[in-house]
Amino acid sequence: MKILLLVASYFLGAFPTGFLLVKKSSRKDIREVGSGSTGATNVLRYGGWRLAIPVMVVDLLKGFLPAFLAVSIFADRRLAVWGLLASVVGHCYPVYLRFRGGKGVATTVGGFLYLAPLPLLISLAITLVMLVSFRYVSLATLSGLLTLPILVLILTGEDFLFWVGWLFFILVLFRHRENLKRLLSGTERKFGERLNG
Repeated sequence: MKILLLVASYFLGAFPTGFLLVKKSSRKDIREVGSGSTGATNVLRYGGWRLAIPVMVVDLLKGFLPAFLAVSIFADRRLAVWGLLASVVGHCYPVYLRFRGGKGVATTVGGFLYLAPLPLLISLAITLVMLVSFRYVSLATLSGLLTLPILVLILTGEDFLFWVGWLFFILVLFRHRENLKRLLSGTERKFGERLNG
């Protein structure tokens, strides 16, 4: 049963919310515009808040539900962490879209909202400060996620979540590698810039 939860977590995470909403509204493939990500930030730049908000909500739930169900059904926090990781991998590499998905941020946030709410809220505050200061979503996101495992250890003392927390950061960092190149070259788009349709 625990293996089934992990498999189900992957397929839940792989559900291509951003791709489907953009495809339905404009017949565009969101992977062919902007950063190529199916996540809320790229959807926001292309389709505005009307599309980005439902993408964000569903992507958050894709992380929250595996963690919640693992604890509720099996009373197993380690399984909850692995289930969350499976969902994030599914979001980043969805089998439905030939493994070209999002960057895993909202799904990670959704899971940590259940597993470690206080560390997450402080991490999000750091993200917000960085976003307001520099207006780069990628830089703000990575700054917040970099602090998250450290905050987990300090505030909860949960060693397992601390160590596995670095896997989430490394995966999201890898998914942002093109953003990092653009940041270094000065060509990264700032928050609020829209893409031409």
